[in-house]
Amino acid sequence: MATVALLGTGIMGAAMARNLLKEGHRVSVWNRTRSRAEPLAADGATVAGSPAEAVEGASVIITMFNDGDTTLTALAEAVPALRAGQIWAQMSTAGIAVLDRLAGFAAEHGLTFVDAPVQGTRQPAEQGALVILAAGPVDARPALEPVFGAVGKKTLWLDEDGASGAGTRLKLAAVSYGISMTSIVAESLALTKALGLDPELFGEVVTGGPMDSPYLQAKMKAILAGDFSTSFAVRNAEKDTRLIHEAAESGGIRLDLNDAAGERFRRALEQGHGDEDMAATYHASFSG
Repeated sequence: MATVALLGTGIMGAAMARNLLKEGHRVSVWNRTRSRAEPLAADGATVAGSPAEAVEGASVIITMFNDGDTTLTALAEAVPALRAGQIWAQMSTAGIAVLDRLAGFAAEHGLTFVDAPVQGTRQPAEQGALVILAAGPVDARPALEPVFGAVGKKTLWLDEDGASGAGTRLKLAAVSYGISMTSIVAESLALTKALGLDPELFGEVVTGGPMDSPYLQAKMKAILAGDFSTSFAVRNAEKDTRLIHEAAESGGIRLDLNDAAGERFRRALEQGHGDEDMAATYHASFSG
């Protein structure tokens, strides 16, 4: 069993920590807002008072923050307790632009850097069914296998160099699909309503046909029920549209659907839906 330090215990990080604990790993956790980490003590985690305290003696460090700058700030605070040879699995959606700084920090402190963002939202995180998109050295993989196996159903190893950012690049492509699909479902339901029809009729048209999918059903059900319990928050989706836009620019292409989705999320943020599930982009159709 591994000794794991997990920094960042939001919706995803907390679920990952619980699954690691269920598999018998020793887990120390830290979050900037301590109250979000404290419930994990009941599951057997050690709640640390600082990043340095969390990483002390850990064989694997997992970071699960909202962005790369927050990740670097936390790791900088952990420097006194870092030791050469620790494996750092960066598992959040940090974006391409910050990858060089992340990998550079790891090299400076002798850490083995693995770029390993996860594909999935709250439910698969709680079920230990995430898909891990990983790039990192072959010799780090045996230590990571039981760790990744506890939080995910599948690991795709894409590159032997974490600094290549292959995991982050594929994650941005995958999350762009989910973001655009959510916006399409929301717009279709909003249009049905605006045209004077019961939005549930849209569901009757697509259910069981070639346009149907489990993802469509989940988001449509949430919108029709007015249940925007957070699986992936509007504010995080909006942040990801900006990272996707930057990545597309670096690749010399335009992503019109992603950029339009970003505008919808920004309207939903202005309406006060930032902490609700991204299906709340539905409300953006009814703003002036």
